[in-house]
Amino acid sequence: MSAQGVLLSAAVAERVGLSSSDLECLDFIVMAGPEAMTPGQLVVATGLTSGAVTGLIDRLERSGFVRREADPVDRRKVRVVAVEARVRPIFAYYERLAQRTQALWAQFTEEQLRMVLDFTRRSIELSAEEATHIRTLPPLKHVAKSARKANS
Repeated sequence: MSAQGVLLSAAVAERVGLSSSDLECLDFIVMAGPEAMTPGQLVVATGLTSGAVTGLIDRLERSGFVRREADPVDRRKVRVVAVEARVRPIFAYYERLAQRTQALWAQFTEEQLRMVLDFTRRSIELSAEEATHIRTLPPLKHVAKSARKANS
């Protein structure tokens, strides 16, 4: 299921002219709604470095998907806000999936769906914890060498 989610995201990202990771980060911003997100919140949500998040926001802003604005409470802070007119057309790529998923859910009882929801929430938490742990581990030696060659 996870692999299919990655492939689905890649297919949509290709259609809207973003990388998969940029599309996924845009999703975090969209889900934040009118409250928006600070770059620091994106760092925490994604596990990316602050420099990577700055580059990500720059790309999304250049593409017109987000804008930076001053936080209304603390003008020293910057919030990243989704540009609804630019983001809304992306939803069309998910409409068929939403309809088909709703039809699938209709085949289950409310109790069964609550169990699936509980399982999904716990799985997401577990995956997030594991991603954080994996980032503390040293890279494989051959990966580190090939990454250095690619950056040279």
